[in-house]
Amino acid sequence: MKIVAVRTHVVRLTPPEAYLGDRPGSAGATALGGYYRRPPWRSLYSDLFETLLVELTTDDGLVGWGEALAPVAPEVPAAVVDRLLTPFLLGAAPRRVRPLWTELSGLMRERGHLVGHQADALAAVDIALWDLAGKALGVPVATLLGGAYRTEIPTYVSGLPRPGDAERTALARQWAEQGVRRIKLHLGYGVEADLATVDAVASAHPDLKVAVDAHWAYDLADALRLGRGLDERPHAWFLEAPLAPEDIPAHRDLAGALAVPVAVGEALRSRYEFREWLTARAVDICQPDVGRTGITELMAIAELAAAHHVPTAPHHSVGLGVAVAAGLHVSAAIEAMPAFEFQPGTMAVASRILTGPIAGGPVDFPLPDRPGLGVDVDPSRLS
Repeated sequence: MKIVAVRTHVVRLTPPEAYLGDRPGSAGATALGGYYRRPPWRSLYSDLFETLLVELTTDDGLVGWGEALAPVAPEVPAAVVDRLLTPFLLGAAPRRVRPLWTELSGLMRERGHLVGHQADALAAVDIALWDLAGKALGVPVATLLGGAYRTEIPTYVSGLPRPGDAERTALARQWAEQGVRRIKLHLGYGVEADLATVDAVASAHPDLKVAVDAHWAYDLADALRLGRGLDERPHAWFLEAPLAPEDIPAHRDLAGALAVPVAVGEALRSRYEFREWLTARAVDICQPDVGRTGITELMAIAELAAAHHVPTAPHHSVGLGVAVAAGLHVSAAIEAMPAFEFQPGTMAVASRILTGPIAGGPVDFPLPDRPGLGVDVDPSRLS
């Protein structure tokens, strides 16, 4: 079996509502092709759900699909696949997934080969290779990874996209009525404001655990104040992305000073990056995103984390159905995996590109049990 065609698909879909809530006013907007910031968060966001899909076809007609987490300018990693990776994929044996990962990741070794858009492109290709291998062998990807620790993947609800605490609490109560007991808030609006939101949302149900994603908004002093406030609250679950993502020493100091776990990982793409965090004891929960690491690298990250007795809770934000399925398979195959991120806004869009919807949520997902990733992309829905 050989790969005979590689095709990239830049996809942009209009969601029923903006990711993480309404677009901010003109003070936060930019003029860059519909992209904008959400102060105090620093990253660019899009009005649309944007992604990159990679389609690999073999000489016997099998098709494997992969997806990169590319919510802004997905044409950039698409160009990496088209220009740099495709010539080395054509004619390759797709069941050699890990050797191909080694070869492809070395092509730009001295040029940022495992970070940024290069890594995102590699992730999409890697996911497609695992999908192909599973289909060729007639088994789910989780089986190829050594078997599933669980066939029901526990989740947490990520985000309450409402403008005020009263509205967030009302939405939290609706989720609690559906059985949800874990919610993550997207905050970073100031220590006192964040703690007030945590308390308001926690009041929705006595058993509710509440995590905070601070979106890298704080310096060390304020992150310590926020974390110590969470330490005083029995309903606090974890503190995610509290400081600038390049500052490992500050995260080490923060993690060492707090009881509430510090979670980091969506900005990291390789086992080598995670190794620095783990050896520094700067992270208590690893959150790699399969759309940025690929399956091969995410499993290596999870094993490295396990060697440091740190659990891995895969991140998920705006990846569509292929990325969701890949996330479910790796979540099943990791021993210490507390929960997979469930994004309600994303799930309202994720299955649009598929021939059938992904089942599950908001409390858990059943592991897809068909060969490969267990989902089928409908090419007619990609434009």
